[in-house]
Amino acid sequence: MDEPTPNLSVGSVAHAVGANVPVARSTAPCDGCVPVQYTPSDIAQRDVTRWSGIDAETIELVRREPYEYELRSSCHLLVMLERAERDDGETQVEGLPTSTLRNVSGTLSFVPSGHRLSGWQKPRVLTRATYFYIDPEGPLLDPALRFAETEFKPRLFFHDPELWAIASKLKAQAENPTPGQQQYAEALGILLAHELLRLNNDADGGAAKEMDYVRGGLAAWQKTRVTDYVEEHLADNVLLSQLAEVARLSPFHFSRAFKQSFGLPPLRYVTGRRIERAKSLLAGDISVTQVGLAVGFGETSSFTTAFRRHTGVTPTAFRRSLG
Repeated sequence: MDEPTPNLSVGSVAHAVGANVPVARSTAPCDGCVPVQYTPSDIAQRDVTRWSGIDAETIELVRREPYEYELRSSCHLLVMLERAERDDGETQVEGLPTSTLRNVSGTLSFVPSGHRLSGWQKPRVLTRATYFYIDPEGPLLDPALRFAETEFKPRLFFHDPELWAIASKLKAQAENPTPGQQQYAEALGILLAHELLRLNNDADGGAAKEMDYVRGGLAAWQKTRVTDYVEEHLADNVLLSQLAEVARLSPFHFSRAFKQSFGLPPLRYVTGRRIERAKSLLAGDISVTQVGLAVGFGETSSFTTAFRRHTGVTPTAFRRSLG
């Protein structure tokens, strides 16, 4: 690839699945991992964001000088190269021919777990990229996907609009992580895994295989337990993984079944219930800020934005309309 990558492991964060905890940020590889060898070692500035089953690392070269890099990881690695040009160099991914392409800006590369990545280059510009380290046995991935059992093929400097779009959204979450956005990042991680499976199947010249997903909606007891849980935790950061656990389903199966039962995705339902609770509270005497906190919004601005999106008016305007 056009820049070195630390050997991160997302398995170390699996214990956080379902926990109402803030997103972890770091400037170093995950504990217990052997980082990639950089020569020189300080050629790049790195910032790591960790979620359940996937890590994102933003990376930018700090100076233009030749360097080498190498990686062999137990995780899958997806590289999103936003800006990457070199005057000379080569990139090697085990199983593929060596590439000497000079301008690879706007491309993706995928290195399956266990494959070796290595190379050297003389950069023309200060490379900017995002690396996604994906745990093959990620706790949010549905077992029916057989993601951990899939033999993925390496791909170097390719274009895929759907995969790029999802990666871009995950990158945005990595650059501005907040506890309230964790469930969105988890959902994007699941989508990313599905896109990688689709891409791998397309490489075989065939359509993605139909998985044996849940065909019907939630059972009555599941709907009751989930809706009760939501009502009891409107002031909390409710995660998709938590709701799925309440229903005793995998996150992917739960999302499909919930939408069939309620007509909208689970997290949109949660937001809707928060807004309905907020309407009731706005009829009282507490401030708009206190109302927002009571329904799970840490900032008044985010509460106002969500309220206006669902109702067409601000909380203050809604309160005035009550007379």
